Amino acid sequence: MADPLTYPVQLVQPDGRRVHDREHAALVSDVGPERLRQLYEDMVVARRIDVEATALQRQGQLGLWPPLLGQEAAQIGSAHALHPDDYVFCSYREAGVAYCRGVDPGEITRLWRGVAHHCWDPAEINMTNPAIVVGAQGLHATGYAYAAHLDGAEIAVLTYFGDGATSQGDVAEALGFAASWSAPVVFFCTNNQWAISEPVRVQSATPIARRAYGYGIPGVQVDGNDVLAVLALTRQAVARARTGGGPSFIEAITYRMGPHTTADDPSRYRSAAETELWQRRDPIDRIRRLLEREGLWDSAFEKRVGARSDEVGARLRAATIEMPDPDPAQLFEHVYRTAHPLIEEERQEYAEYLAGDHISEGVRP
Repeated sequence: MADPLTYPVQLVQPDGRRVHDREHAALVSDVGPERLRQLYEDMVVARRIDVEATALQRQGQLGLWPPLLGQEAAQIGSAHALHPDDYVFCSYREAGVAYCRGVDPGEITRLWRGVAHHCWDPAEINMTNPAIVVGAQGLHATGYAYAAHLDGAEIAVLTYFGDGATSQGDVAEALGFAASWSAPVVFFCTNNQWAISEPVRVQSATPIARRAYGYGIPGVQVDGNDVLAVLALTRQAVARARTGGGPSFIEAITYRMGPHTTADDPSRYRSAAETELWQRRDPIDRIRRLLEREGLWDSAFEKRVGARSDEVGARLRAATIEMPDPDPAQLFEHVYRTAHPLIEEERQEYAEYLAGDHISEGVRP
């Protein structure tokens, strides 16, 4: 068997041909025609969410958006491996995971439009809201996983982060704690080759998954543009966590096709030739080719996917534009769990400021 840290696990090649890998293929042997089609549909919808949100930001409807273009297989494959009672601690780019967990498309942009502190209710889907502090969610996930273990809950906790986050102390501390206390957490590193403008070779001179070995945690690399391989490896790690086997580390090798966020210009630090190379490894095209090879592609299915994509895109756009501006006083809500005198004092001062004559009518900070 090939070393999974020398040759990332792959079950489908870019041209749609399956890879002969009995060990890992067995982990997705139950994925029949309809499930394979569903994986494809969810990837297409995830891309539509991203394209729509990016357009909305360019049109001035969102303050910022972190694109996921090119990372659909990593998100959809891992999300499909989770059980409803498993818990997800995301970074700021996992809109595709949120969609798979059941988030209403109309809620995905609330934070990015600046009308709320959050996008969705975490308790409804067992997934946190976007985390802007790079790497902090690793610690949150580990603490939650350990607490769940102490409570006797047989669940897995999965946390997403990028290659750049592995240079943060928070991730290192989370790995150490998870290993020491056998926390049921899956560390999912989306290695999209660029931490803003820094290439992954600056983050690590060795495969990032090897770092897990130093903590006594099993680590593996997977072709992050292969949705079946991602599903297989994440299922394996989730099963390990749910049955008391402790933490695992997955490094999904993929590529960020667009900018780090809509405030970034990737043409300043990477070549067009590099991007073109990864375009030929497009995760959605790969599964379409597989479906075509196996006789699972037809015009009716193509129309169904297109209709669903249009429906989600329209819902996201309409909901974003129609979001009402919040009452400025809401800025002070949910800062602390209980009432706090300093917050109340600041709330009063801000109310007096807004009511002052120096504020022009109809204009608020």
